[in-house]
Amino acid sequence: MVNDNIRFREVRLIAENGDQLGVQSKQDALKLADQANLDLVIVAPKAKPPVARIMDYGKYRFEMQKKEREARKKQKTISVKEVRLSPTIEENDFNTKLNNARKFLSKGDKVKVSIRFKGRAITHKDIGRQVLEKLAKEASDVATVESHPKMDGRSMFLMLAPKAEKDSK
Repeated sequence: MVNDNIRFREVRLIAENGDQLGVQSKQDALKLADQANLDLVIVAPKAKPPVARIMDYGKYRFEMQKKEREARKKQKTISVKEVRLSPTIEENDFNTKLNNARKFLSKGDKVKVSIRFKGRAITHKDIGRQVLEKLAKEASDVATVESHPKMDGRSMFLMLAPKAEKDSK
């Protein structure tokens, strides 16, 4: 809340240089802010009495937006890549899929490893679980298992997350 939008009768006032001016009526606080050609801004509305500060509100909003933009720049988005296997995968195909998973993990992405059971292969879930656990063991130097193999319909999934830099050092 700024200037005339303030609904409180009394406010604890802070000057533009940070000095405490004590509890004052809204009118007195507005007069002081007007004399300084600045705005009266409520900074802590839940306090008893609410805390108001004399400041340049436009400049304050600009600074807050600038900080928000900087925080967004530093944010890292993590995407999930998928590697599909079959329960009867051959060694060379397995190594290719493993290399793809390692590449995704090195870029900082999470990897969802899935096995789709077709036809009667669903009766041998243990074979699919072994393939997933083998891939997790092979990639253990660059990845940590986020969720262990579990069934979802006719598919079995395993989530791998890249190892944190702290763990690898």
